[in-house]
Amino acid sequence: MSDARVENGAESGRGTAAEAGPVAGSGAVLRPHTEDAFANELSALAAADDRPRPERWRLSPWAVATYLLGGTLADGTVITPKYVGPRRIVEVAVTTLATDRALLLLGVPGTAKTWVSEHLAAAVSGDSTLLVQGTAGTPEEAIRYGWNYAQLLAHGPSRDALVPSPVMRAMAEGMTARVEELTRIPADVQDTLITVLSEKTLPIPELGQEVQAVRGFNLIATANDRDRGVNELSSALRRRFNTVVLPLPATPDDEVDIVTRRVEQIGRSLDLPAAPDGMAEIRRVVTVFRELRDGLTADGRTKLKSPSGTLSTAEAISVVTNGLALATHFGDGVLRPADVAAGILGAVVRDPAADRVIWQEYLESVVRERDGWKDFHRACREVSA
Repeated sequence: MSDARVENGAESGRGTAAEAGPVAGSGAVLRPHTEDAFANELSALAAADDRPRPERWRLSPWAVATYLLGGTLADGTVITPKYVGPRRIVEVAVTTLATDRALLLLGVPGTAKTWVSEHLAAAVSGDSTLLVQGTAGTPEEAIRYGWNYAQLLAHGPSRDALVPSPVMRAMAEGMTARVEELTRIPADVQDTLITVLSEKTLPIPELGQEVQAVRGFNLIATANDRDRGVNELSSALRRRFNTVVLPLPATPDDEVDIVTRRVEQIGRSLDLPAAPDGMAEIRRVVTVFRELRDGLTADGRTKLKSPSGTLSTAEAISVVTNGLALATHFGDGVLRPADVAAGILGAVVRDPAADRVIWQEYLESVVRERDGWKDFHRACREVSA
């Protein structure tokens, strides 16, 4: 597995990654759009960026990669990392957007596919909001266009009555559109994208017109590889994408770093105090999740049964954030085993029958025997009883 750390996206807690930048406008909205939250970094990069930019791109491909990976500019501005891992993964993704092929970010739940797609769109187009959220009920109109029925009934089909989809707007304005959870969308609706991605045209037969994509347009889709078999992409549609796989963090230290950074950021947005004494609990949560996810203890000596859940980094972030809230509002502000125990139980035991047995076996055969884990074992047994 490659060494990758991706910050939390919008899938439960927003995936996995390493980002600790300031959250702009925290007093106004709960979660600002990326281009607003990181406006200072994007502006600094634009000012320092003297490399060639594809048409209608806000930054050059080099600057987009720097925005994702982090770095220090010549004027001393620090760009916080949004994705930490092999540079080549980011370079391939950014380069794809500079070609005529769309980008498909693929990975297990919690690998920050949404988070990365949002940051890419913000850096390339300055707007991450041209979004189609894929579900089993996503209609064709969400990708093509809809109608204002009051206008339609009053005046008949016209451009004024047409309601453009985010994809249509992106085509017309040379922007980056995003389609989340592509494989959750019904296959016949997915295939609406084939003409858009191959011909760079969206026909409007009711008006005898079409929208042609202007330079700068591209599309980022995300897909959960656990959804294979739900609504598989047709071979015709898959050929229109370059696929980049976002892996889980390669090492425990990577994952601890990701969770720590992300929890700090979320905590600031929720006015929760920092948890400088919570590193022991963060490391325990990460260790439990990795061992159960991998089916093997960290020392490689004991094989384990894996529960039905994904136990992703995103879920670890959620467990620690909730524990920090418990410690703040119902404790002394110090993150302790009792604050994270219930969250771990909820993440591990998704199937009340099979998963509970796996969890109990892990508690008694692994956790109970570890030095320094007695309080953690006790807290987990209490919530599991």
